[in-house]
Amino acid sequence: MLKDFKEFAMRGNVIDMAVGIIIGAAFGAIVKSLVADIIMPPIGLLLGNVDFSNLFLVVKSGAIAGPFATLAEAQKAGAVTINYGVFINTVISFVIVAFAVFLLIKSINRLRREDVAAPEEPTTKECPHCFSTIPIKATRCAFCTSDLST
Repeated sequence: MLKDFKEFAMRGNVIDMAVGIIIGAAFGAIVKSLVADIIMPPIGLLLGNVDFSNLFLVVKSGAIAGPFATLAEAQKAGAVTINYGVFINTVISFVIVAFAVFLLIKSINRLRREDVAAPEEPTTKECPHCFSTIPIKATRCAFCTSDLST
């Protein structure tokens, strides 16, 4: 059983998948930082100093009654919250990742289409009289001397 597992784990597809998952996780962290640290602050500034990560609704107050200035304060007090600002950040992250994957797949498909070359023009034809293979530009068969111009 250990031998079978080792054989499975060392397959090329499993290793490729593991590398893809690791790179995907790193890419996800980069996109999360891009959204939280680069994209959302200017958008929040344009909307009147709104910090999207602190947009929430209190459904039920916790041990300490609100109002709460930040999501961290509400969570520390044990309040039940709907964190729609975090959700907005997550949706924007998803859109960026989906667009990056779209661009990657689009470029891979373009490369695959280039690999599949158009079929070459034929260079030979068959003589209708003796069925021998002759050059396509021939006007007379080299084998049976038939006139092919008509």
